[in-house]
Amino acid sequence: MSTTIQPPVSPPLSGPDQPASRPDAAGSPDLITILDPRDGALVGRLEPTGRAEIRAAVAAARGALPGWAGTDPAERGRLLRKAAAALALRAAEVAAENTRETGRPGAEALAGVRAGVATLEQYAELGPVHRGHSLRGAALAADYTVAVPRGVAVVLTPWNDPVAVSAGLIGAALATGNTVVAKPSERAPHTGKLLGEILAPVFPAGVLATVTGGADVGAQLSMETGVDVLAHVGSSATGARIARAAALTGAHVILENGGNDPLLVDADVDPRWAAGQAAVGAFSNSGQICTSVERIYVHRNIADAFCAELIAEARQRNRDRAMAPLVDTRLRETVHRHVVQALLRGATVAEGGALPEGPGAHYPATVLLNCSAGMEVFDTETFGPVAPVQVVDSFEEGLALAAAGSYGLAATVLTGSIAHAQQSVAALDVGTVKINAVFGGGPGGSAQPRRRSGRGFGYGPELLDEFSLVKVVHVAPPGPAAPGIPA
Repeated sequence: MSTTIQPPVSPPLSGPDQPASRPDAAGSPDLITILDPRDGALVGRLEPTGRAEIRAAVAAARGALPGWAGTDPAERGRLLRKAAAALALRAAEVAAENTRETGRPGAEALAGVRAGVATLEQYAELGPVHRGHSLRGAALAADYTVAVPRGVAVVLTPWNDPVAVSAGLIGAALATGNTVVAKPSERAPHTGKLLGEILAPVFPAGVLATVTGGADVGAQLSMETGVDVLAHVGSSATGARIARAAALTGAHVILENGGNDPLLVDADVDPRWAAGQAAVGAFSNSGQICTSVERIYVHRNIADAFCAELIAEARQRNRDRAMAPLVDTRLRETVHRHVVQALLRGATVAEGGALPEGPGAHYPATVLLNCSAGMEVFDTETFGPVAPVQVVDSFEEGLALAAAGSYGLAATVLTGSIAHAQQSVAALDVGTVKINAVFGGGPGGSAQPRRRSGRGFGYGPELLDEFSLVKVVHVAPPGPAAPGIPA
């Protein structure tokens, strides 16, 4: 097909989570201005939290810490369930705000809020049963461990699933007795602010506060000496800055950052089914998922049939206008720059790839063929609805390419071979290896990302451990040991 590829309209900032703030109509550069990515209409403007207010929020969290840490875990769980109920009552309102700010379709936005409710309920149940261990010691002694909160936790959350992710980090932190200062992404500040207004009144004063702002606010929070935990979900570049700041302050760091997740398609799978998996992985939420499929390696034996089916999947989505917009035009410029750069390096566009006319931040489902390492769509996180494909001559070649790179979030392998599945688990140094399903997983799962993708458990029951310190207790009887019993 013939497609006209337009260059980006202005040089974009790199990375999927660059600030979305723009000067307002009066020319003030301080206000965060959010435009609806569906049509460019003004959603609203917010003034970032000032430096003094940020310090006050951290100080209030520090002051509230002894009381909250000393609260019975069952009572903390009761309040978390109350917070979940408060969020459930206003789920439609929060979802509508999310849709206006990020363009997430209404049903998906509402599902995200409901996932946030369920997550708060989950930590309300898990918190009180977060237990220590007994240790073998002397016969008359007792040795055991107890979990204690780390202290004040700063939670920096993303725009692409703003409620569910925030609820997870906030819920786990509060369940373990930490106090929280939350900063939502500057790309979804109204959603984050509303979430804070719903949840904070449930808890004692100072236990949960929300501040708004861009990278400068996040940087100040990262450098505050009264902060004990920095939990961040977002780009690898931001995560690296947070890690450097924590090296100076001593804060514990939990990072779930960027991904460049590969999809490896073996020769023995049905190409139509495999293409459907690839389309779901690359195009869901317009590619704006941390574990989206970012690069595809397909065995030459089924490559022609697979690519034809993948192109048909993308074309159908574009014809049906099924693709939601990207979060803003700045991200769209980044996505399109990656596409243009790939074409300049020898890739070909089989579907999509052109900037659409009209308002908003729409971008079509795009399939790129003849891709390879050295192209930004293969080497970095594009975070858009782009499916770049490279044909490989063997499973082993594809696995080696899939295992390469500086990210380590997740990877998917489609194969009917148990041997190839086991080889993939061994070779892929990522937090999650998915065999024959691009999304999914059992309840209560958790994972540790690698390298540029982050560190620590960012969700699941293990997140309670991340927000806790272990104290070992040894209790022995006073005085001399009883006859025949060693001290």
